[in-house]
Amino acid sequence: MVFRPLHTPRTLLFSSRSSTVLFSFSRALSSGVTQGFFQLGVSTVASIVSETCDALWHCLRDEHFPVPTEEMWRSTARRFHERWNFPNCLGAMDGKHIFIQTPANSGSLYFNYKGTFSVVLLAVVDADYRFLVVDVGSYGSNSDGGIFANSVLGKALRDGTLNVPPPSELPGAPELGKVNHVIVADEAFPLKPYLLRHTLDAASPQTREFSIIVCLGYGASLKMYLASSVNASGFSKALQVQPSVVDKVVKAACALCNYLQDDHDWQWASVEAQNVRELYKEYFNSPAEEVAWQYDHVNHALGNR
Repeated sequence: MVFRPLHTPRTLLFSSRSSTVLFSFSRALSSGVTQGFFQLGVSTVASIVSETCDALWHCLRDEHFPVPTEEMWRSTARRFHERWNFPNCLGAMDGKHIFIQTPANSGSLYFNYKGTFSVVLLAVVDADYRFLVVDVGSYGSNSDGGIFANSVLGKALRDGTLNVPPPSELPGAPELGKVNHVIVADEAFPLKPYLLRHTLDAASPQTREFSIIVCLGYGASLKMYLASSVNASGFSKALQVQPSVVDKVVKAACALCNYLQDDHDWQWASVEAQNVRELYKEYFNSPAEEVAWQYDHVNHALGNR
């Protein structure tokens, strides 16, 4: 007779809960597959995913997803100007459909124009593709513009309660006076004093050039970044959980993306670190340290026998 330990959402170790969530991400939160792999019940897996993602969001949000301050917006605008030559830009905004299984008794609320069921992630990112603001959970049947208008972000911008810096002069053009800071977006969003999109009427060369510049500031591969972030998080397939759990999962994934972005040690090596490596490389290939067998071993490892 084989006795198995009793697993409940409360008694599972943190490492087990984390492994369950990460494995679920890689399998599009398919509780059936995760259940078989970890020998857990479907309801247990659903509870673990919900609780752990909720905990991740609450642990990471203050440091890696803070409420934007005026100085944060100014810093973002400076970075946009440095990287994309676009002054007074607070961020780039787009919407991304997160595919879900058909919710029971939901009618066409979640049914989108692509013929699938989804909730929508509305995101604003900075010049380095770090999430600044996210709004998750709107029905897939809604348009990006409608979602934005009814979102906390849209209402805060409209009411002037988002700590946005006051208008300022554009570099090298004082004759234009002080100009609003803006978020750039595509044609799915409405033109507002605080929301800039390229014009659909590109008849003149000046208008075409303006549209290209706005697209660069907005695009900067934002759609590709959102798509890759969603796919990397395991969301390329329909998520097999309820919409309320999807909201928690997507927010946790966005917070984790920022956490990894902020952890520069794993992502980018400094010039000093690269110089240190070069010194060691030079040393180990010099007569002072080289040994007779090292090249034979290297050639063997590379298959150059």
